[in-house]
Amino acid sequence: MRIAILDDYSDTLRTLPCFTKLAGHDVTVFTDHVQDAGALAERLRDIEALVLIRERTRIEAALLERLPGLRLISQFGGYPHIDVAACTRHGVVVSSELSGGGTSHGTAELTWGLLIAAARRIPQQMASLRAGGWQESVGTTLHGKTLGILGYGRIGTAVAGYATAFGLRVVVWSGEESRRRAAADGHAVAESQRALFAGSDAVSLHVKLTDATRGIVTAADLAAMAPSAILVNTSRAGLIEPGALPAALRAGRPGVAAVDVFDAEPLHDPQDPLLSLDNVVATPHIGYVTREDYERQFASAFEQIVAFAGGEPINVVNPEVLAMRQ
Repeated sequence: MRIAILDDYSDTLRTLPCFTKLAGHDVTVFTDHVQDAGALAERLRDIEALVLIRERTRIEAALLERLPGLRLISQFGGYPHIDVAACTRHGVVVSSELSGGGTSHGTAELTWGLLIAAARRIPQQMASLRAGGWQESVGTTLHGKTLGILGYGRIGTAVAGYATAFGLRVVVWSGEESRRRAAADGHAVAESQRALFAGSDAVSLHVKLTDATRGIVTAADLAAMAPSAILVNTSRAGLIEPGALPAALRAGRPGVAAVDVFDAEPLHDPQDPLLSLDNVVATPHIGYVTREDYERQFASAFEQIVAFAGGEPINVVNPEVLAMRQ
């Protein structure tokens, strides 16, 4: 099959052990980001299978209409960036591993990296040192503080485990079943989402972005946080009400944000409202960008291609397409 891999910014996938699964196929790797439908259609005009790196490129009807040879889209994880209905109309199978693959420890670890960096003002201390200065401020000790976790899935659970090791009290707000599991794990459960934000020294977001969760964190939630509190978001920027986080940070509640995700990605604007604030620690959506997480996720994506090529598609999101082909 003629296969294209999009948005491999660091040209990493071909160096992974799992890349050998595609041996015998004609594979093209693109390391830049293109969203324009016309430009994408030009570079993908002869492609039969498309491999996506999470949500970096949106796959919409306008693009699919120009790719009559496309037969398969393969990826790992959720697919809010894919117009599945349009894929079905155009006879394109969407395969995505959703339930397996384990926890993204890379994202859980980055959550703690960002939290510690924000609490100890590591970026500011580095900037001072590089400018010829010395200690520029006094940081905050996390031990003994309360960490609020919004969303107690695989990553939220891992973050809670790290919190216990660091000596923090964990409070959770999540779906009913997840709240029961958090309590069984020995963590406190908040009375409400608002109470979680109001009563935590730091709040970390670990909720999947869906139509139901978009904007779930409101300006009122952020305003309930203490001026000394830290908000950490390694999940998705769309979980927060549009414009609410920069406004809240300018108002001083919370006092600091540590983020790995943005409304528009890739973000190349240094004047972005979040990047222009001194009380923000930011990274360019690198939570899952580790060799270990890549190997786990793309082993799945490549296995889906092998299965499709062998006539036995797996992890099919839109099985109606298979029925149409029979």
